[in-house]
Amino acid sequence: MDEREWLAERFEEQRAHLRAVAYRMLGSVAEADDAVQEAWLRLSRSGANGIENLGAWLTTVVARVSLDMLRSRKSKREESLDTHEVEPVAKNESRHDPEHEALMADSVGVSLLVVLDRLTPAERLAFVLHDMFAVSFDEIAPMIGRSSVAARQLASRARRRVQGKTERPIGDLSQQREIVTAFLTAVRGGDFDGLVAVLDPDIVIRIDEAAAVPGTPREIRGARNWAKGAISFSRGARFAEPMLVDGTVGLIFAPRGRLLRVLQFTFEHGKIAEVNIVGDPTRLREFDLAVVEK
Repeated sequence: MDEREWLAERFEEQRAHLRAVAYRMLGSVAEADDAVQEAWLRLSRSGANGIENLGAWLTTVVARVSLDMLRSRKSKREESLDTHEVEPVAKNESRHDPEHEALMADSVGVSLLVVLDRLTPAERLAFVLHDMFAVSFDEIAPMIGRSSVAARQLASRARRRVQGKTERPIGDLSQQREIVTAFLTAVRGGDFDGLVAVLDPDIVIRIDEAAAVPGTPREIRGARNWAKGAISFSRGARFAEPMLVDGTVGLIFAPRGRLLRVLQFTFEHGKIAEVNIVGDPTRLREFDLAVVEK
């Protein structure tokens, strides 16, 4: 076995780990595969001479490549109002497989991906590497050009964002989560009676212009009236997930971790009494979103 074959075998042993790191950094299967491929190219060019811990070396390379990609993505977003980027043309079939992308997002949690997407590139790297992969701050610091103390602060700041900025959640979160989970289960299963059961009979639903279907009302009243329409979106509900929205449990609609809709709920007497459905990008960015503890 020559050196290149040996390197290829060692690299394949690390591929799953490297892909996991890159996906959590980038939130895109296609971009994660690009970052992993770049790590292989750098390893194949440099060889393993002088590398004491190949796994750690490859993790560092993937993290740095991902960081550069995040910074480039941020610059492009600042230059354009279009926040929905087109994924590059694929070199492998995972890029052509929305089902695979959805499974990857589900494995991490779309709500976590949504929050991670709101972090700065340095915050995201520090949080992902330390909190998810137990990389030390001494190792993280050189990747972002900061001290170990600064890297720790970045991870701490990111952790607070993931947990939410609202100091006192509004109401009983366990009860809210139970109600929202029952709502989501009913929608996904096409269970009309189950859906009506968690809605106040006089519920009011308000839908902003960006989220409304053209030609449909922007305000709906009555549990049975809304339930009929909500059931029709049962297939799309697979991309919905409970999330803390300004201190209460709501729902986000985020295919592949890309936030498109927020459903903000008001609860009364153990039922959903009001719903605000928001799709306006400016308003979406203003919400304090946090992962709901399970």
